[in-house]
Amino acid sequence: MTTPITGKSAFIITSEQEEAQLGEKAYRETLAKSRLSSNAHMNAILQRAGKRIAAAAQKPEYRWEFKLIESKEKNAFCLPGGKVAFYTGILGSFKNEAQLAAVMGHEVAHATARHGGQRITMQMGTQLGFGALSTLLGEDSQKKDLLLAALGAGATIGAILPFGRAHETEADHIGLIYMAVAGYDPREAPAFWQTFGKEGGGPPEWLSTHPSPGNREQNMKRLLPQALPYYERSPKYGAGETF
Repeated sequence: MTTPITGKSAFIITSEQEEAQLGEKAYRETLAKSRLSSNAHMNAILQRAGKRIAAAAQKPEYRWEFKLIESKEKNAFCLPGGKVAFYTGILGSFKNEAQLAAVMGHEVAHATARHGGQRITMQMGTQLGFGALSTLLGEDSQKKDLLLAALGAGATIGAILPFGRAHETEADHIGLIYMAVAGYDPREAPAFWQTFGKEGGGPPEWLSTHPSPGNREQNMKRLLPQALPYYERSPKYGAGETF
């Protein structure tokens, strides 16, 4: 496949439909063990930003869902097929709706770039055939956990195998364009990572599979000349609602 925006090629042994089925299953399992937020205001913002980013991603075949989960965890995820969740813990890191949209774009990009399928391919190699997924999700819990971790979901989202730095950087790039196409000011993306970096709490980059917030901020700034023309051609929501 060729990933959107970046045009990179990737070999994936699973089909997009198989990945979506796994994403649906993992999403339902996660929601069943979680408490959804009753904050109507923040839920409305999440739905609004989510729908705009989903439209920018141009994947109408995805069954998009956006949920807000009660947790102190500063995290969010999007599973294959368009299943998105934000934890309430990350909301305090946003100054406005556009910064939420920046993270939304990043997470959605993981799904549209099929990073979960790429990780399954990398981890399973030739051992996983096209028709083997339903079998692996049956009785073998160890392989099931590996597959769900590769997709970006598990019993505790923050403790699973994360995507590699290359995938994170690519998702940042794609997500920046998505938020610009959706009408959110892309300059709010590096602003978010600057704030997030000051909050600290993460390991040094050499111990992490994620780039450091500082490097992400600088990378976003380098990509702004590419993103801003998309923003100029789009309906303008700017920073959106201030938090």
